[in-house]
Amino acid sequence: MSRSARSVTVLSIIRDCLDALLHPSARYDALTRARHRAFMAPRLLGSLAAFAAFPIYLAMRGAPSAIEVAAFAWLIAPILLSWFLSRTGRYEGAHVLSSLALAGLIMAVAATTGGIESFAAVWLVVVPLEAALSASRRVAAFASVLALSCAALLILSGHLDWLPFDQANAAERSMFTAFGVASATLYAAGLAFGAESLARTSVALLSREEERYRLLARNMSDVISRHQRNGQVQFISPAVEAMLGLPGAQLTGHGLFDRVHVADRPAYLTALSDAARGDVRSVEFRLRREIGGSERGQVDFIWVEMRCRPLDQDLGRDVTREPEVVAVMRDVTDRKLQEQALDQACSAAEAADAAKTRFLATMSHELRTPLNAIIGFSEMIAQEQTLMLGAAQRKEYAELINDSGQHLLSVVNGILDMSKMESGKFEISPEPFAPRAALLHCCNLLALKARENGIDLITDAPQDLPVMTGDPRAFKQIVLNLVSNAIKFTERGGQVNVAATVSPSHLFIRISDTGVGIAPDDLKRIGAPFFQAGKTYQRRHEGTGLGLSIVKSLVALHHGELTIQSKLGEGTAVTIKLPFVCTPSQGKQSESKIATLMPPPRHNVQDQPALVKKSA
Repeated sequence: MSRSARSVTVLSIIRDCLDALLHPSARYDALTRARHRAFMAPRLLGSLAAFAAFPIYLAMRGAPSAIEVAAFAWLIAPILLSWFLSRTGRYEGAHVLSSLALAGLIMAVAATTGGIESFAAVWLVVVPLEAALSASRRVAAFASVLALSCAALLILSGHLDWLPFDQANAAERSMFTAFGVASATLYAAGLAFGAESLARTSVALLSREEERYRLLARNMSDVISRHQRNGQVQFISPAVEAMLGLPGAQLTGHGLFDRVHVADRPAYLTALSDAARGDVRSVEFRLRREIGGSERGQVDFIWVEMRCRPLDQDLGRDVTREPEVVAVMRDVTDRKLQEQALDQACSAAEAADAAKTRFLATMSHELRTPLNAIIGFSEMIAQEQTLMLGAAQRKEYAELINDSGQHLLSVVNGILDMSKMESGKFEISPEPFAPRAALLHCCNLLALKARENGIDLITDAPQDLPVMTGDPRAFKQIVLNLVSNAIKFTERGGQVNVAATVSPSHLFIRISDTGVGIAPDDLKRIGAPFFQAGKTYQRRHEGTGLGLSIVKSLVALHHGELTIQSKLGEGTAVTIKLPFVCTPSQGKQSESKIATLMPPPRHNVQDQPALVKKSA
């Protein structure tokens, strides 16, 4: 084994022995452990060396004097100080006892060798130097006062002739003085090296601790920042680059505040201000992020949760120091998106529940009324002999029963068609047809109803409308539903206009009326199944609320567009845009083709051109 290896092994053994003697309170902090070792090691080694040298000194010197005994006692006494520190862990107390022991030895030697002029008096300078290793102002101040008090006592004792006369000649006095200065200098040098070693250990431990925190800050996904009370950033961890897509140097000062969403800046500053006053705050706000810096795509803003607390919990001791805040920020965009999705799901569930309520309220009216008519008039026909009904009355009752049954059939067909459309099992059957003839046919069917309501139904269908490819029955259903709605919600004396125009690839049908119109809030929901504008208890017109929903679905199946414009009290205009050639989407085959798209009219009206006012 080489000499260096042997020395390292010896030092390791000594260090392990010293660590075994340390108080438990000093074993978990590296700097405290190093200070305790630095205090105990020289005193133990010095005491053991003095104890081993004392017999040799006696053999060579003979009977020692009182001063020599005191000197050896002092050299051996530090082992008691090491025992005191090992048992109690009171580092400052051990240094105080060491200062008292050193000062006592100096006073004892100086008192018998000339007082303040003694070679031992120079050692009083060492007392505060040794106390400086305690890293305590109180211990250093105590040692300084102790050394000055000892010097003053020696001077006073010399003036009052309390000290014995020094019998040493000039040569001996010079030799002792040189010894005292040299020994004090060597001891002070040892203290200096010990202080330098402790300082180096402290710097190394601090550097290691800083590197550990840097490593944590660099690898944490959360962003750690340090703020002034006004929000100015003094430090921000490198994790912010992954969060916002730009280096932290651009976010110091007011760089982070400039990226906070304008609407969230008051909450951001309030949280920092409250934290600076000693509270712990949590706030959520939006931060602008560089485009392309997001894993979820190019998003301008992300949601961030910031938890902030005061940097120092006890700020009252230094009133001149501006309070600071440390904050931890975390990207919570995914959580906010989930909350928004949950809110939307709750809103959808509430809307579905409201739709169910409206459906039950509407169906109870739409089904009960014709059923009551069917049951009532059928009972009257069954009791025709008792009631003595004539043929004309029986015919009228039969027609009313038929009309009620047809109405029930149209309601059931509408519900079934809507169900098929929502499940994706409803298909159209495209074929060539003339849209002008279909449009005039629908208007003629509804002309009598318009005339009975005192409404002018005006149609404008150019003669040169081209043939289109689509489902003719679905086309008629669209027109019938829209025109009947326009008639239903137009007051007597009003007007309904049906106009057709073309573009190179599309047919436009516009149905406008001068009716009651639709409120802006209801306009956003028009077309939803079972939704009817206005409140249920305010309804003056029958209907299930499925007509416009079916229209929207049929238009979508033709790859067309539906636009509604309305103003309350002034009327409504619905525009249908359909392609001349419709190709159905490839999907599931329907279980059945369109069945009963057109509910039979309540009046069996054939083509009656005379009933429709055609514009020029």
